[in-house]
Amino acid sequence: MTSPNLPLWLRFVLLVGAVGLAAGASLFAYRYYTRPVTLSVAVGSIDGEAAKMMSAMASRLVATNAPVRLKVVDSGTALEAANAFSAGKVDLAVVRGDVGDLSQAKAVVVVSHMVVLIVAPPGSTIDSIDKLKGRRIGVIGGDTNAKIADVLSKEYGLDRQKVFKDIPLTDARRAIQSKEVAAVLVVIPLAQKYLSLVRGFSQQGPKALPILIAIDSAAAIAETERAYESFDVPKGTLRGAPPVPDDDLTTLRTSLYLVANKKLGSDLVATLTQTIMSVRRDLLAEDPIFAQITAPSTDQDAYLPLHPGAAAVYNATQQSFMDEYGNWIYLTPMILGGAATVLAAAWKFLGLGSPKSEGPLDSLYALGRRIRKAGTEAELSDIEEEIDGILSAQRAKAARGDESAVDDATLNVAAHRLESLVHDRRAMLAKKPAVACVA
Repeated sequence: MTSPNLPLWLRFVLLVGAVGLAAGASLFAYRYYTRPVTLSVAVGSIDGEAAKMMSAMASRLVATNAPVRLKVVDSGTALEAANAFSAGKVDLAVVRGDVGDLSQAKAVVVVSHMVVLIVAPPGSTIDSIDKLKGRRIGVIGGDTNAKIADVLSKEYGLDRQKVFKDIPLTDARRAIQSKEVAAVLVVIPLAQKYLSLVRGFSQQGPKALPILIAIDSAAAIAETERAYESFDVPKGTLRGAPPVPDDDLTTLRTSLYLVANKKLGSDLVATLTQTIMSVRRDLLAEDPIFAQITAPSTDQDAYLPLHPGAAAVYNATQQSFMDEYGNWIYLTPMILGGAATVLAAAWKFLGLGSPKSEGPLDSLYALGRRIRKAGTEAELSDIEEEIDGILSAQRAKAARGDESAVDDATLNVAAHRLESLVHDRRAMLAKKPAVACVA
């Protein structure tokens, strides 16, 4: 490859432009592939706390410059969040295991455990579900808790339409005090903010103790309805002194999951899982409820299967350094070799590596080719004069002490060789017959 017949400054400008374009393209590609990925997450709860919780997490991800960000979509209720997810409107959702269509859902983390509490007012004679037959149970959460009402109706032989009545959260205290309902069914995490909410359903006092009603058939229900599990509410959970309940109380529990669409990439979900479990520790100082964030069941037959990306994190089966970067380690020498070739071509393009002028020996060797092609005595005489000129110039340099001058021995060898070539060429020309001129 030879340099184009262009001025050096123009070649330099072209090279700088090409390098600038390559650097710009590389920077754009780097920024594109390392930019944070934003995932939309649907969330909803009757008190709005679920949306606040996820918003706090989203803010923390931004503050820590996490590679994955969350866009929180408040759907109002857990059921609406599940519907938005199943309709493909969001990438993620915070859903209860017993609510909505979860056929496309894969678990990422357990956000919280939701416990079923049936609460009767102080002084009530109702201490079992059987005694609620023919009474009204206020269901807080309406459609979200419809499945629980159906399950209890079926298990205990209750008339679904006559026993269970949906009531708003804000009407729970009034409904109990007016005896519109004999008990209230609510599904909450066992956290202080929610337990305080339940305590507020009825009048408080030293002897005004609310009554928690056990679901004795919880184990049997969990066998057929895998969204639930039997759970014992610890003694004194609702009130410490005197304790309510006065002993461990059997009830039902379901989980609140952060789920991802099963089509979402495993690497992306793995990064999301790692990020959430990391910021969880930071968020504990803001709200203790973040302590309830845990890993879902990793069993193969779990009710809600793990997303492969999350499973890789929990099972410690993520790619090792060599697995992840082995190709780069293999390709880097090839890339560097290609870059070296490009740099060499650029160097030659600029003409920086080519000699500025021929040396005396190069000139003498070039004369050898001219001698062999000479066709007349005059050409040979001119060549001899050039040889004499080169030799004289080099001897003059040597006389001045110029270190770049070629030593005499080398010049003599080259000159002797050229004299022999001139002699042979003259002899050859002399043997050629004269060409007759025709008038």
